[in-house]
Amino acid sequence: MEIFSAIDDAHRAFIAKQPVFFVATAAADARINLSPKGMDSFRVLGANRVAYLDLGGSGNETQAHLVADGRITIMFCAFDNPALILRLYGTGSFVVAGDPGFDTVAAQFPRLAGARKVFDITVDSVQTSCGWGVPRMALDRERDTLVRFHAQQDPEARLAVIAKRTHSIDGLPVRVQTILPAFDPLEMTDRR
Repeated sequence: MEIFSAIDDAHRAFIAKQPVFFVATAAADARINLSPKGMDSFRVLGANRVAYLDLGGSGNETQAHLVADGRITIMFCAFDNPALILRLYGTGSFVVAGDPGFDTVAAQFPRLAGARKVFDITVDSVQTSCGWGVPRMALDRERDTLVRFHAQQDPEARLAVIAKRTHSIDGLPVRVQTILPAFDPLEMTDRR
């Protein structure tokens, strides 16, 4: 195991190759949240700054935890060779679709249907470890189901559903989006 104070070029190259990453957050008296993420939704913005595009899905726990606690861990692991696990430890903030600055930071990512916010993380430390216990697997293809689901939604009906989701599963408050960002239908194509 090694610990670094910033993301270096080797870390950046490793992160760019990974098709999946995991996000973990927690808050006092709440469940620990651990979510897998995929698609082309992660960016290294500097030696101590990363961001990821968040699409509507099964909840809004990450936002609630960041408001309550601020801590966040991102984990990448290689499913090919060489084996490696890389964790980014830091604190996070977010910009909700429709907020000032959302369009600027969202421009770093594909315009995907269902985008609701961008999480912006200040990285305090980077940890690498062997990853020898992670199985070798090959990526067949990305799923486009989530993006297709959002693309076929009636915008008014979708916003009405979103407006009711003002709390996390543990009752922590969350701020919901009030607009649906424009998306590019070409970004929904199967990227193998």
